[in-house]
Amino acid sequence: MLNTLDACRLFIMGASGSGTTTLGRAIADKWAIPHADADDYFWRPTSPPYREQRAPVERLSLMREVFVPRSTWVLSGSIMGWGEDLMAEFDAVVFLTLDPETRMTRLRARERIRVLELAKAGGLDEAAHEEFMFWARGYDDPDFAGRNRGRHEQWLAMLSCPILRLESAGPVDELVQAITG
Repeated sequence: MLNTLDACRLFIMGASGSGTTTLGRAIADKWAIPHADADDYFWRPTSPPYREQRAPVERLSLMREVFVPRSTWVLSGSIMGWGEDLMAEFDAVVFLTLDPETRMTRLRARERIRVLELAKAGGLDEAAHEEFMFWARGYDDPDFAGRNRGRHEQWLAMLSCPILRLESAGPVDELVQAITG
């Protein structure tokens, strides 16, 4: 069992909609250290967002240039399949889980807001939105070809640092307390 943590190099991962970014920001705020989301490095800044991926070598180079060298930070999201070179940088990992129905309800609520904002700005791509939602639903299917729970478990098994597994249905402040004491 992992005891509570002091400020360190913490990676928070889980399915889309499980709360990794929200929790990452909250912990970084509590510790007064930098937070980044893996999507900040995965995607090029575009308007509308999430249209152009950076090449994996570019993602890692950018992370090593602006984020990784710091003594403490919180990184949230997923780097599975492109960020394995960063595993040795983690002092600890938090793996968030959430029952599929609650997770998808959260994700639909988040995406409703994002879709409205994109529609107002004239940048809504309904096909891309539907593709994302299909992809996100696949996480709990062990046969899904994309990122899924089984692949995350395999990825976690490669880590040498402590791993804290948390169910993320509760309030963010309780999750922060479970991690930071």
